[in-house]
Amino acid sequence: MSNPAWTLDQTFEAPNGTVRWARLGEGDPLVLLHGTPFSSYVWRHVARALSTRYTVHVWDMPGYGASAKFEGQDVSLAAQQSAFTALLDHWELSRPAVVAHDFGGAVALRAAVLDKVAYARLALVDAVSVRPWGSDFFRLVNANADVFAALPPHLHEALVGAYVSSAAHTPLRADTLAALVEPWLGTEGQPAFYRQIAQADERHTAEVEDGYADLDLPVLVLWGEQDTWLPLDRGRTLAAAVPGARLRTLPGAGHLVQEDVPAELTAALVDFLG
Repeated sequence: MSNPAWTLDQTFEAPNGTVRWARLGEGDPLVLLHGTPFSSYVWRHVARALSTRYTVHVWDMPGYGASAKFEGQDVSLAAQQSAFTALLDHWELSRPAVVAHDFGGAVALRAAVLDKVAYARLALVDAVSVRPWGSDFFRLVNANADVFAALPPHLHEALVGAYVSSAAHTPLRADTLAALVEPWLGTEGQPAFYRQIAQADERHTAEVEDGYADLDLPVLVLWGEQDTWLPLDRGRTLAAAVPGARLRTLPGAGHLVQEDVPAELTAALVDFLG
């Protein structure tokens, strides 16, 4: 990512493309997963705060942020699950704490259920996890990805900006919005934006939803009370599906809780992670 305030200085060759990643701080291992259409940039404030207590690992999934984007790339939930499991092996992390947002929640859950990856604790933040998921716009693009991909660049940029803005409950700063939109621009970024939506498929959560009942670890479900992308009832359903899971809501936050209420989110995570 071109933003100098957030740099991922390490690389890893995942099955579906080069991953850019970084490690911050010292302490017990903690991994942060971003969602779509975002990148690890959304975790910048929280990651730095948590790095005073933990060794925080951040990464951009293949097809997102600063990581590789290319024609024909598999950026499905199943592919990102494989990339995540391989990356944990590369990091030599056996039982890290994991915090996952949006699409990253599904990646972390699939790795736990299907790959039997063990976490010390798992926090799921407005997570793609139970059907149905995806905003109305997301579903429209999913069904017409080729049409949207042909938009002139200036119209595409305006569309992505409006879409990303709608994830937050309060208006995003202009520089923050620009940093979130920038990876989706240009000859690589524009097709990558529609590629990841076109490959989104609810079967990837359908495959693991029954497995949530077998999870045996501390789980916290965090949800923005004003989330219009994934309404709060999805959080309640997720918390009820995982034995012992606690639901904590965040007033004043939409789907992009890292931008709406970063201090409140960090405090909730510190409390949960111990």
